[in-house]
Amino acid sequence: MIKLMLRTLLLALASGTGTALLLIGLVGLWSGAASSAVLNTDDVTQGSLFMQTADGAEITEAPLLDTRVNMDITGIVARVKVEQSFSNSGNAWQEGIYVFPLPDDAAVDHMRLWIGERFVEGDIQEREQAKRQYQQARAEGKQASLLKQERPNIFSTAVANIPPGEQVRVEIEYQQNVRYDSGRYSLRFPMVVGPRYIPGQPLHDGEIVFSEGSGWAQDTDQVPDASQITPPVTAEKDRSPVELHVRLHPGLPLSFVDSPYHPVLVTEVSQGEYEVELENGQISANRDFVLNWEFSATDNAGAAWFTENHEGQYYGLLMLVPPPVQALPEPEPREIILVVDTSGSMHGASMNQAKAAVRLAISRLRPQDSFNLIQFNHVASRLYADPVPASAENRQKALRWIDSLQADGGTEMLPAMKLALAGGEEENRLRQIIFITDGDVGNEEALFTLIHKKLGNSRLFTVGIGSAPNSFFMTRAAEQGRGSFTYIGKVSEVRDKMRRLIMQLESPALTNVAIDWGQAAEQWPAVVPDLYAGEPVVVAVRSSKPFEGVVVSGDKGAQHWQQKMNTRQGLDYPGLHVLWARRKIRHLMGLSGRGLDAETVRKQVLEVALDHHLVSRYTSLVAIDKTPVRPVDAELQSRAVPVALPKGWSMKKVFGQLPQTATPAQLYLLTGLMALFMVIVLSWRGRET
Repeated sequence: MIKLMLRTLLLALASGTGTALLLIGLVGLWSGAASSAVLNTDDVTQGSLFMQTADGAEITEAPLLDTRVNMDITGIVARVKVEQSFSNSGNAWQEGIYVFPLPDDAAVDHMRLWIGERFVEGDIQEREQAKRQYQQARAEGKQASLLKQERPNIFSTAVANIPPGEQVRVEIEYQQNVRYDSGRYSLRFPMVVGPRYIPGQPLHDGEIVFSEGSGWAQDTDQVPDASQITPPVTAEKDRSPVELHVRLHPGLPLSFVDSPYHPVLVTEVSQGEYEVELENGQISANRDFVLNWEFSATDNAGAAWFTENHEGQYYGLLMLVPPPVQALPEPEPREIILVVDTSGSMHGASMNQAKAAVRLAISRLRPQDSFNLIQFNHVASRLYADPVPASAENRQKALRWIDSLQADGGTEMLPAMKLALAGGEEENRLRQIIFITDGDVGNEEALFTLIHKKLGNSRLFTVGIGSAPNSFFMTRAAEQGRGSFTYIGKVSEVRDKMRRLIMQLESPALTNVAIDWGQAAEQWPAVVPDLYAGEPVVVAVRSSKPFEGVVVSGDKGAQHWQQKMNTRQGLDYPGLHVLWARRKIRHLMGLSGRGLDAETVRKQVLEVALDHHLVSRYTSLVAIDKTPVRPVDAELQSRAVPVALPKGWSMKKVFGQLPQTATPAQLYLLTGLMALFMVIVLSWRGRET
């Protein structure tokens, strides 16, 4: 039926505008009505598989039975296992496709497909080869799973041939660093893929093309994989529970363990070992989970060193802690550029947090400083044509301007970034940009390219706002901008976190940092950024022989500073090689088009990822059971998994006036109504002539 209608539509397009528009309207309305009849997403919970019977007459739902997250944290390294179980409650064989977030620095190295009590271990393959193997297994009726990276913080998994009435479980394992800031350790686990703003023109404008992805957005010239990073979104009321368990081995007694956004229960099971459980047993997958902890003697925090011997190579992970800040000279006059996101996704709590952050930054300006404000949604504008002195009058005008801002519209970040970076070429001036946003855009690479070309003498500091910011964009932009990333998850955190950020901006603790390993070594990041008070930098390194002594040096104000570290007694930790490899891949991906051609980058990333069994942009994990289970004459249905809207977001502000869902049905209905309206207008104008 669909093919017949599309064929009729194409013939109509060649015969006349009015007829074509009428048919477009009818097809749009028919498709939207059919989609609405087949699938009412208001009745479906987040994390569910949409199921359809073989004859298309009935819709059933296979809920995500549970998601379990197990974290094992030792020192500054965390090993995490994510288990997601699906069941097929319908009568047809099913394929489930779901998109989910992971930390942007997660080194994903294992995937298992569980079938009852058996499991199939995932094998690392080049991306296209893994895809072909999965598709062949799916066609042959074999149970299989394919894990792909769409972005460093967005992954997708396809599970083929789920039998009717049975359950399939997928396990994913990764390793990551723990964040340390001002005596406090922190780990963040993302829970939801926030809807991305997708700029650009459709790649297949005017053609009927079914994209590879199952998302709500079309692929565009600026975001060619948009359909793969925009999973269907359910209404805010819909939730999917997540269980979470943490085993914390800090080695010393802690004075503080807490989660700022979810109630937790903390038990000290032995000296220096803790277990953390959710107070209610489960949480909704609509905002990121964060765990913070501090040692009893925070003033003794120093550099941490972990080592691993892997396949004849020696790996190390070094946390550089800046020296204590003593009496520093009066900071030089600075130019501060404050950029605030006012797009629809910032509506509500996020906008309140952003406004509070900007007000606090303005209050800290000194008369000898200069500043400017920029806001952006679908357009970008600035308060002043050029930065102005931070006089009392100018600051009051800025505060009134901030109070008037409202969150609405799209997220055209590129024009705002251009405005912020303009003027960064001047030397001998401390110019700092504070970019406040949730970062939920799909064209990250275009923004990274702009930062690389236009940063000049500026420093870029990103502030992530809301329940689920795009950490990939925020952290990478800050790295390229020689700044830092600050995450603010609720209004009560604004004053403390912004105060610490601004104090750091006033005086770096250590600049021109260098590490002498005493032997040939490959470290990432290759160039150590400036160190700010209380905020260390983690460096991963590899060498062909053990590390026996390391000298760290830098400039502490006008004085040169150096310190020798003892690396002979580092804590052995398996899996450090994947963290080193992940950082090298991150560096290589940043070189694409900026010193290395894309094919050279692809080959080098492939070599590293395959050697270390890592999922990357060019490699995937595939697990295939050898025995076919689906009869060759049984139909296989495929459905996408919807995700929750991040807590505090407004469906209306993000997706406009459509009903509280983000599915193709509404797109079809809107297209149909617009086309029918055009038919009426054209018919009326035709009668006039």
